[in-house]
Amino acid sequence: MTAVQPLALVADIGGTNARFALLHPGEARPRDELTLAVDDYPTIEGAIHSYLDQCGADLRPRQACLAIACPVTRAPITMTNNGWSFSKRELQRTLTLERLAVINDYAAQAYAIPHLLDDERVKVGGGEGLPGQPLAMLGPGTGLGVGGLVNPGADPVAVVTEGGHVDFAPANELEIDILRYLWRQYPHVSVERLLSGMGLTNLHQALAAIRSQVAAPLSPAQISQGALQAQDPLCREVLSCFCAMLGSVAGDTALTLGAQGGVYITGGIIPRMLEFFAQSEFRARFEAKGRFGAYLQAIPTYVVTAAQPGLLGAAAVLQRTTDLADSDPCEEI
Repeated sequence: MTAVQPLALVADIGGTNARFALLHPGEARPRDELTLAVDDYPTIEGAIHSYLDQCGADLRPRQACLAIACPVTRAPITMTNNGWSFSKRELQRTLTLERLAVINDYAAQAYAIPHLLDDERVKVGGGEGLPGQPLAMLGPGTGLGVGGLVNPGADPVAVVTEGGHVDFAPANELEIDILRYLWRQYPHVSVERLLSGMGLTNLHQALAAIRSQVAAPLSPAQISQGALQAQDPLCREVLSCFCAMLGSVAGDTALTLGAQGGVYITGGIIPRMLEFFAQSEFRARFEAKGRFGAYLQAIPTYVVTAAQPGLLGAAAVLQRTTDLADSDPCEEI
């Protein structure tokens, strides 16, 4: 790894929050972290300038790595779950940067995994990862991010996917009923429609209809609060289904990527309900793959509890010997 050039900006930008930090020369981890609400800024440039102004830094960064929750291989870059759209070349010019890397947010999550400290992840279930084997990441949040990391030793390469948009596959009669309910609203029911913030809302509405109940208009946070604090039976069933479905999708992802090094759950939802999650059907459903049950049993699953893994991964990109900015596939046309 090479030393970082003078002051660098790193960001992890999702559908709801834009997280920023500065990577100082000679340091491995970013600091001066600040989270801004995406809806408060009409453009990404405005959010970046606001962050830098609030930092009060006299020195402006000369390089940056932005992790973005959308595909980054075509210009302009248009975010999936918010209204921001921008030209990489124009943004680099506006910010007077010598180097700008724009990567998928789950590439950043992937690059963060080898740099996690022991107290920044919690193991759920058994299994021991095989050294050098691929890793997988899933992150329920505003959407559902899915990615991987191959060759996680000296020269890791992130596997960027849009796995959150694959078809939802029900595993029991109740989930078949949930799928039927959602088909009335969506011609394509992806796993993101169920395993995300909006997924909690969709599950709440679906289960209420199936149980012949009237669903109160609750936000995802209120559904989680109703399950964990108020012991609301419907909300608890929502969270139970959510965790079980995530187990099935995580197992599918492990099989697809051959993730014998381990599967990591990231995002903003699961770390807030660790005890509930550990006691849920997540791990049982993760392993419930018929003839490949033993294969899954050997794979460890973790919840990432690091405060800002996306920023850590973006910083890791800037410190790599290979200049990912120069090989960035998002070229202006």
